[in-house]
Amino acid sequence: MTDSNQRPHEPRWPALCAVFAIAALHYLLPENLSAGPGWLLMVVVTVLFIPVVGSHRFGRDDLNQKLAYVLLSIVTLSLIYSLGMLIAGIVTHQISPVDLFRSAAVIWSNNILLFASWYWRLDAGGPHVRPTRVFHLRSAFLFPQMMLDAEQRHPHWTPHFVDYLFLAFNTSTAFSPTDVPVLSRWAKLVMMIQSSISLTTLAIVAARAVNVL
Repeated sequence: MTDSNQRPHEPRWPALCAVFAIAALHYLLPENLSAGPGWLLMVVVTVLFIPVVGSHRFGRDDLNQKLAYVLLSIVTLSLIYSLGMLIAGIVTHQISPVDLFRSAAVIWSNNILLFASWYWRLDAGGPHVRPTRVFHLRSAFLFPQMMLDAEQRHPHWTPHFVDYLFLAFNTSTAFSPTDVPVLSRWAKLVMMIQSSISLTTLAIVAARAVNVL
């Protein structure tokens, strides 16, 4: 059962801003931690941004979703590469303390923005499907609003990007979803990856701080 005529469309601009923020923060990394010039990721994001937005404007939801997966996959590989090079730089003592702390801050922040984007794109069929449902029946996450009874729950409530951003932030800081239980197996696996990246980044900083002291 759907009531797509009455339900408001989910805003897309927060998710788009998050991807561009990732590319902008990536530019702050030292050249040896980046797969190519620092500006390359921003160019890739900008180039793919055009067909992603265009496919959405023309109602090509399937194409929009596939292009978004390609974009997020490229950003994910870039993040993993930067983390790997950061670890290598620590092992070989080829990264200064200033570059280490700056790079760790960038990777940790981008980790939050990136996985918030993945959750937003993957949960319950993605942003094309979620607003068309009366209730969030296929969600991989049990948000607190979904546990309210019919009298307390807003009939048109559906999670937006900021809800997934809060979820990703908690996963990177507390290494758990806190107030949002995880229901599906794919979400549990993805959250394990996010937590591992965050824990590795923080462990690198802690180890370097011990050595400095």
